[in-house]
Amino acid sequence: MKIATYNINGIKARLPRLKEWLTETRPTVACLQEIKSMDENFPAHEFEDVGYHAIWHGQKSFNGVAILVDKEAGLGQPAEVQRGLRIDGPNDGEGEQARYLEVDVGGVRIVCIYLPNGNPQPGPKFDYKIAWMAKLRERMAQIWAEEVPAAVLGDFNVIPEDNDVWATKAMAEDALMQPEPRGAYARLLAYGWTDALRTHNPRGGVWTYWDYQAGAWQRDHGFRIDHILLNPETADRLEAVGVDKDHRGREKASDHAPVWAVLRD
Repeated sequence: MKIATYNINGIKARLPRLKEWLTETRPTVACLQEIKSMDENFPAHEFEDVGYHAIWHGQKSFNGVAILVDKEAGLGQPAEVQRGLRIDGPNDGEGEQARYLEVDVGGVRIVCIYLPNGNPQPGPKFDYKIAWMAKLRERMAQIWAEEVPAAVLGDFNVIPEDNDVWATKAMAEDALMQPEPRGAYARLLAYGWTDALRTHNPRGGVWTYWDYQAGAWQRDHGFRIDHILLNPETADRLEAVGVDKDHRGREKASDHAPVWAVLRD
């Protein structure tokens, strides 16, 4: 099973690039973030045409997550487990946001997340980010207790370590690198979840995001915020992991690159 995460930064704007990636790389399960589409406007038929089932959790103009499953894999439709992650506490005024979708696919629990950015910090958006991470940890502990093979994929909006960014000074004041979200991410790993990309690239230096501004892509000024976390039942099956970096360099591409992992059957 090949699982992947891809922040597409607008499903309508990136649809040709997204279908291109699906056709060329054929992930079994693809988790998408920032679809930026209301539920009724999600282009499910476009994915049916290239052989994918789809389930989605949309929101007008912002956020939104979706999970695609390759029909050829013979796993059937993804079975929804949970939609949304309601936060009890501080928020940024938007109410419950479309950032979380959890399904069962082929005997594996797949969780697709788009964690809040948190900028500007300090402030209510940063407080909401920390509250959301606490709720995520709580839900991941519940999944852990079920002892089902599980993977949590998505744009975590956390740069875990200094070697996950081209220049620490450039991002020092950004919410993505503050001690609180870094600590929250580290606690997920301490609980026993495995950072798949880190496992195969312990020295870092692998980016998943390059800003559109200041020639960041051309200068390779990127950082790593798209992660795949595996519980022991899936970590033991990890065979390969990588980043489809070349897709970031294509015309009208997302500012993120897809990240994928292969799990042995």
